[in-house]
This record gives sequence, structure tokens and C-alpha cells, in this order.
Amino acid sequence: MQNQTIIQFFHWYYNEAQNLWTKVVNKANHLKEIGVTAVWLPPAYKSNNAAYDVGYAVYDLFDLGEFDQKGAVNTKYGTKDQYLKAIDALHENGIAAIADIVFNHKAGGDELEKVKVRTVNPDNRTEFTSDVFEIEAWTKFTFPGRQGKYSEFIWDHTCFSGVDWAEDLKETAIYSIQNYLGEGFEQVPSTELGNYDYLMFNDIDYRNQAVIEELKYWGTWLVETTKIDGFRLDAVKHINPEFIIEWLDHLDEKFNRKFFVVAEDWNVVDIEGQLEYIDITAGRTQIFDSLLHHNFYLASHEENQFDMRTIFDKTLVQVKPELAVTFVDNHDSQPLQALESYVDFWFRPLAYAIILLREQGIPCLFFPDLYGGIYDDKDKEGNDVHIELAALPEVETMCKIRSTLAYGLQREHFDHGNCVGWTREGDDEHENSGLAVLMSTGEAGFKSMEMGKKFEGKTFIDALGHCSQEVIVDENGWAEFHCNAGSVSVWVLKTQ
Repeated sequence: MQNQTIIQFFHWYYNEAQNLWTKVVNKANHLKEIGVTAVWLPPAYKSNNAAYDVGYAVYDLFDLGEFDQKGAVNTKYGTKDQYLKAIDALHENGIAAIADIVFNHKAGGDELEKVKVRTVNPDNRTEFTSDVFEIEAWTKFTFPGRQGKYSEFIWDHTCFSGVDWAEDLKETAIYSIQNYLGEGFEQVPSTELGNYDYLMFNDIDYRNQAVIEELKYWGTWLVETTKIDGFRLDAVKHINPEFIIEWLDHLDEKFNRKFFVVAEDWNVVDIEGQLEYIDITAGRTQIFDSLLHHNFYLASHEENQFDMRTIFDKTLVQVKPELAVTFVDNHDSQPLQALESYVDFWFRPLAYAIILLREQGIPCLFFPDLYGGIYDDKDKEGNDVHIELAALPEVETMCKIRSTLAYGLQREHFDHGNCVGWTREGDDEHENSGLAVLMSTGEAGFKSMEMGKKFEGKTFIDALGHCSQEVIVDENGWAEFHCNAGSVSVWVLKTQ
């Protein structure tokens, strides 16, 4: 069986002349060739700023680039027809398509409503800071461009628990909507800031059963319309988990299958929140291992002062590997983003070796690391910014190696603060499988590591080309492997 590998096929600053859905079609065969098994596509539905928004300011879930709404028919990534063709191209190459699902909020309401609210302390959302008063808020969504096609459901203030803008006052705050659904915000997994139900825009309230039924209906429509294979769930720690459970179970039952699901439960402080979410949802979803990403970030900046023996400490891939989706970076950790924690370029090949060539976890590649990216814009202070995200040739090589050679028993050699490695013994199903990985965050390193007696007398070479020498396994199945300073080498069987 082939190892699973996901790619996040977008980044925050995607601005190529070729729209993204067309890019998917053109790269689908390449992704198959390098061993990618699933593609995480960005939010495909209409956002508040249709043609320019990355997709997370959700306006109309039923508009996949089909209706003239919010300034354009297409989304940032293309039209509905192009989206469906992108999914078809992936399926033709045996690759699963994963849809990005944003259930926390909606943005860009069509009409104002008079809404009774109370302000809350932004640092403690359980604390009200005003009596009840009335504001005008953009809480009514009628989707005039769609005119009831696919769904006639109208969203109004009873569908939301809070907003962040009072149109009549022209003031930003966290306004808790006062209605029949209950006092304050819903109980959610995150108790950060007292209660982290409210994140942004119009916060969806899952105490409203009509909202739940509409989103279950939408989920059915989405799968039937697009033939999507799985879901990436955005910002789950801000969403009532009972709804997530009901929504996923509904789709599994409706289509008589188990969809692949990975949830974003961002945490770089401790693992307890992620383990709690897994417990609450009974392991229904994979979880992105943001704690491993954070360790990569620290290691890349601390350089040889970081103890590589601790790289997996308190990470999900260490504690619950069967549910961990590992990654080096994503759109939220990119430069200039709210969760900016970009792993330094020198360390990125080392981090990719860790997520791609080990047994534990399902790795998720990041689009710029395979295809590169350039961003020219202004920062929050209005200064011109030029960011170049260089493609890493090692990523494609290691992705292929994962698909063909990274199998069998794994032996650990994490016994030095800077120089660590591991071996994979291979299996009978994959010809010439087996490998050794050695990396150093300090000076050039070497380490004697066990490959297994079946490799006695076999010659290994560095598939990344960083080390030119050849290594021969001794009669006991051991060999001395090498790597350069601040580098990684991946040793594979010499077959010619």
C-alpha cells in the first residue's frame, strides 16, 4: 500500500496569471508522479471580496464561482466549472480532493438589521461590559445574485451569536447578540480569552437548529455536486463540537462512506487542547500537528542551540501518531500573517525529511515549497514588501522517496543534540525499499546506524546529492552515514 501524502495546493499570496483551478488541472499528473495522494484545495465558495479574497471571509457557501455576487462571478481561484474540472483531473490521476470548510463565521451581509446586543470584554468574552442596547448590523444574508437557486434559506441575526461591527455607530467591538438562543456565546473547546467562540465577522450560532439543518443540507449538496473526497475543517476550537460530530456523521451515513477529515485546532502551547478535542469527537478527525510545526520554527531559529532529541516532545505525532497530519508551514504561518512563524529556509529540508520519511503521521506539503511563489504588496504600516518563497528541490525528491522507498521497520538514532537520524528497513512489497536519514543542525555529522542484516554488503548513496561518497553496510547490518553541516542526507540503495 502506498504511503499517504497531502499537499496544500495554495498559499495566502497566490497571484499567478494562471488561475489556481487551471493550475490544479495542469499539475495533477505531476502530483501523481511524485507520490501525492490527496490535494487540499482552498475555500471554493464566494467570499466577501469575490475575486481577491483567499476564501476565509465566507459569504455564500452555494456560490462556487457561478453567480455575480460581491463584485464578480468567479472567485479568486476561478469559476465553478473550472473547480469541477480540477477535481475531475485529480480523480483521473487517482488523487483525492479535500475541500476547505469554514463553519465559524459569515461575512458581507446583504441587509442591515436592528439587533439587541451587549459588548463583551475582548480579553474575557464571558464578561459583559454594557447593558443591552440596539445596533444596526449586517446580519441578513439574502444572496440576491443567486435568487434562491440550490437553497432559499435566509440567514438573519438569529443565526449568529456575535458581530464585530455596528454600522450605525461606525464602531468595532465584540457585540454579543441577545436573542432566544441563550445568554452569551456557545460553549466551545477553547477557553482561551474566557470563551473563544467568537473569532471574527458574524459568528455562526449552532444553538439554532435551522442553521444545523441548512449546513447538513449544504454538505450533501457539496458532495453530490463536486464529488469531493474529504474535508479540512477550519478553526474548530471556536466551533461547537457537537455540530461538527452531527455534520460528519450525517455525511458518512448519507453516502455510506468514511470521509477523510483533518481539523485545524491551532495550538503551540500544549497538546492538552488537541487531545481533548480528539476525546470529545471520539477521534473522528485527523488534527494538524501545529506543535510539531512550532518545534520546527524554534529549531530553525535557535540553530545549533536547539536539542534535536526533543524535536517530537509534546507533539501530536509523538502522542497520537495515527491522527496527526504533520506540516512544515501553511498559509496562516506565512510571513505577515496573524500566526506568522515561518520556518527558516535552511531548516526546511530537514523538517520535510522528518514529516515525509518517517512512519508516523500523514505529511502535508505546502504549495510554495514545491512550486515557489512571489508576493509584492504593502505591510500594515504601508511599506512595500517583496517576499519570495523559493521552491525546494529536496521536497519533490523526498516525496518520491516516501512513495517508493519509505517503508518497513523504523529504527531511531536520536542520541545527539545536533546530529540525529533514523533508518527504515523496507518491505517485500516495494522493490529496493529502505533508507537512512541523517541530519545536523551544527557541524558536519556522521553516525553509525542499523539498516538490518538483509542489507549486508549493499551500497547506499545520498539521493539528495549533498554527500558524494558511497556507504557500504557491514555484515551486521550497520553502516556509518554522513551529512553536511546544517543539512540532511537521505541514503538509499544504489541500484545501478
